[in-house]
Amino acid sequence: MKIGDVNLKGNVFLAPMAGVTDLPFRIICKDMGASLVYTEMISCKGLYYKDEKTKELTSVDERERPIAIQIFGSEPSIMSEVVGKYLNDRGDIDIIDINMGCPAPKIVKNGEGSALMKKPDLVRQIIRGIVNVSKKPVTVKIRKGWDDSNINAVEIAKIAEEEGVSAITIHGRTRNMFYSGEADWDIIREIKKVVSIPVIGNGDIFTVEDGMKMLEYTNCDAIMLGRGARGNPWIFKNILEYMNGEKVNYPKDYERIEKAIEHLELACAFKGEKIGVREMRKHIAWYLKGLKGSNQIKNSINTIQTLEGMKTLLLDYSDSLKKQEQ
Repeated sequence: MKIGDVNLKGNVFLAPMAGVTDLPFRIICKDMGASLVYTEMISCKGLYYKDEKTKELTSVDERERPIAIQIFGSEPSIMSEVVGKYLNDRGDIDIIDINMGCPAPKIVKNGEGSALMKKPDLVRQIIRGIVNVSKKPVTVKIRKGWDDSNINAVEIAKIAEEEGVSAITIHGRTRNMFYSGEADWDIIREIKKVVSIPVIGNGDIFTVEDGMKMLEYTNCDAIMLGRGARGNPWIFKNILEYMNGEKVNYPKDYERIEKAIEHLELACAFKGEKIGVREMRKHIAWYLKGLKGSNQIKNSINTIQTLEGMKTLLLDYSDSLKKQEQ
């Protein structure tokens, strides 16, 4: 699959998720077969005003390439200037993705994220400005619409194609749904019929079967996994195994814990022990989900402050799971 001039080895992508798809997690997912990974969404205003924390979010590693950097904002001039001045000459970034789907209240109250879908003319201005200055392929991520009375994903997709976007991702929920209810795959199918650029389907892919069903039902060119990849980076590998007619090798319980330890070490290497340990608590809870006797381990994890302490607890738990499987 190609997005603009970027060649991809497959069509199973990791979705951008604020507070989740940081550099260590992206490396883990890429290593497990994700064809394309996205950064957390990054504020154009933050980059424009040279905010250090915002700049840190743009850090990438060669191991995760090709990579898309996802930006958000609502002011066309600032957004295009950020792409032209700060992102164009970054040789380690492959694709620029514009967020027009985030439902978070603090984002939409500023007219950003999915709030942009209420203003198709502004969407056109933003896309036109960025495409005109970008040396890299530009993609857009949208939702079905703002609410059930304002479903305009097809209109926005057509605008995106007209203005030179290289691919479009659709999450099959309205902004008002947030992540509740069921994603509407019909809207993805509809958009695939009316645009000629690659369409990436997103929403409710939690299993190999879900991924295959979305591809078959919507005819989309690629699928994007968000919540389904949390604590389960194997899902990329498993979907690709199924696609290739190979045996699907689901992870054993102890392998989940071993991967959590690898992820923990990576997080501490990149962020330092204090931040790495703290930020890994939610990830480890996801890795542990559904495993025997995991509730007690989760409770202990939330009190441990050190890398070694966390590793020791997880290794002991892994050993007990191995004994149970033997």
